[in-house]
Amino acid sequence: MRLTKRLGLLAAAAAFTASTAAVAAPTFINILTGGTSGVYYPIGVALSQQYNKIDGAKTSVQATKASVENLNLLQAGRGELAFSLGDSVADAWNGVEDAGFKAPLKCLRAIAGTYNNYIQIVASEESGIKTLEDLKGKRISVGAPKSGTELNARAIFKAAGLSYEDMGRVEFLPYAESVELIKNRQLDATLQSSGLGMAAIRDLASTMPVTFVEIPAEVVEKIESDAYLAGVIPAGTYDGQDADVPTVAITNILVSHEKVSDEVAYQMTKLMFDNLSSLGNAHSAAKDIKLENATKNLPIPLHPGAERFYKEAGVLK
Repeated sequence: MRLTKRLGLLAAAAAFTASTAAVAAPTFINILTGGTSGVYYPIGVALSQQYNKIDGAKTSVQATKASVENLNLLQAGRGELAFSLGDSVADAWNGVEDAGFKAPLKCLRAIAGTYNNYIQIVASEESGIKTLEDLKGKRISVGAPKSGTELNARAIFKAAGLSYEDMGRVEFLPYAESVELIKNRQLDATLQSSGLGMAAIRDLASTMPVTFVEIPAEVVEKIESDAYLAGVIPAGTYDGQDADVPTVAITNILVSHEKVSDEVAYQMTKLMFDNLSSLGNAHSAAKDIKLENATKNLPIPLHPGAERFYKEAGVLK
């Protein structure tokens, strides 16, 4: 009898311990961003500070090569939220191998459309580069290989009748490294896909005279993707930039995956929109995140948790 009672007590204690461990198990939220000198990273840090409010959440922010790497990491279950350019998201969903996706990434789910990236082609004034055509024979950096930025570069150059072979030298480098090489006169120009007012270009424009290269609307119309829109870098965005610069705009999307619980996805979406002012303080690009635009033109399905939030907010019926 005593043995039976003792075994019963031990079983009860084990069950209690197991249930306590289950309740106490942390919810990991790893946010995949981009380089630390870009826009994704500071906004990701601001999001992580809000997500610490989720019960049991353990948040982290990972600097990456951005869009393409982020989406592949999500598919592998090595992150819960990622920033990505809209064209890369579409390519991932469709498994476009040339864009860096060996198979369709069908576990991806959208959390929100956010702010636009702008293609910013900046050249040293002494290089003499003023137009896309002037890039021929020059030294340019176009982002890490098969990164979202580099895929943007390929699409834009193709629409303009250019290719990498037309350039004097093509480097595949992140934002900050590209800028340092221009400062040291080892590069003539860099193409960067980012939110407006990004730190590396601000640094370059405040250090030396630069020229912002226009991407005319007729070139934008020739790009073979609905994700690319005509945009403008407003005058005064950077030091010495006295006029509007026509360019390309591409929507950024916050992406999760189907194994993230509906409740966590709901909380991630709600906390972002409840704290937009904090994100805007982290980087001015986040001031363009609008609730009414969050579900428009998404190339992948919404996460059910995010969908629940948008229905509550009256964005979706």
